[in-house]
Amino acid sequence: MRMFHTQGDVVEVVSRLAEVEAEVQDLVEANLEAMLGVRFLESEYSTGPVHGGRIDTLGVDENGAPVVIEFKRATDAGVINQGLFYLSWLMDHKAEFGHLVRDRLGAAVAAQVLWSAPRLICVAGDFTRYDVHALREHRRSIDLVRYRFFGDDHFGLETVASVAAPSALPRARRTSGSAEPGVRAAEGVMEELYAEVDQVLLGLGDDITKVQRKTYRAYQRLRNFACLCPPQKNKLLVYLKINPMEVDLVPGFTRNVTGLGHHGTGDLEVRLLISRDLERAQDLFRLSYTAA
Repeated sequence: MRMFHTQGDVVEVVSRLAEVEAEVQDLVEANLEAMLGVRFLESEYSTGPVHGGRIDTLGVDENGAPVVIEFKRATDAGVINQGLFYLSWLMDHKAEFGHLVRDRLGAAVAAQVLWSAPRLICVAGDFTRYDVHALREHRRSIDLVRYRFFGDDHFGLETVASVAAPSALPRARRTSGSAEPGVRAAEGVMEELYAEVDQVLLGLGDDITKVQRKTYRAYQRLRNFACLCPPQKNKLLVYLKINPMEVDLVPGFTRNVTGLGHHGTGDLEVRLLISRDLERAQDLFRLSYTAA
């Protein structure tokens, strides 16, 4: 990525690495939710005298998944293995992590921790092609994120590679044989539309991972950009990370749900009734994906 200053003569803003690793860690931790969609729990978390390690950053993402974040100033061949070492420790100390979440974020959040999808996020100056290859050999959710400072007041994060751990998705709901034919037909249409929306959202880019929760399915880059709720009898609801004040709301199709309770994340609700609605929703899907 190259950045240019465009006021007056066009001048390239030269990128740089941090002087020390802590410069990156401190900045990201102070803005963890905005940058990575992760709620902060603890910095330099000790894994105890027997294990003898310190996890750079512990957090919980917006879907409730535990997150280990490891930082490296430049390229480091051991960052993935080190992060996986800590992730394995975390999976063996669920109760300890649960107590930490309860203390920092409350009992309600602790009760919803998604242990089926723990994540490792590695933030470094760069990664090698061997890192990217190794990513696909592990059965864990891992994100490799390259950082750069630009000038004195700009900071960039770029996803180099991302992989999601395999997870069992719930089977499609089977309709009762006693239901009226018209009801079964309507439910079948919604199931088909649900599958179409899933494919459209995944097709927006190669860096998308999918996380299944009981009440919604999240599509994320580093952060959620869309949440798809299970099909209802005559509609599908999708929630997007778009400011509703920046789009033209259409009654019956889009709705501002800022401050309103709903499943998943995002302030713009998109209501899909027929396949034609999916066609006109795709620009909104793409806008949310680009902004994530």
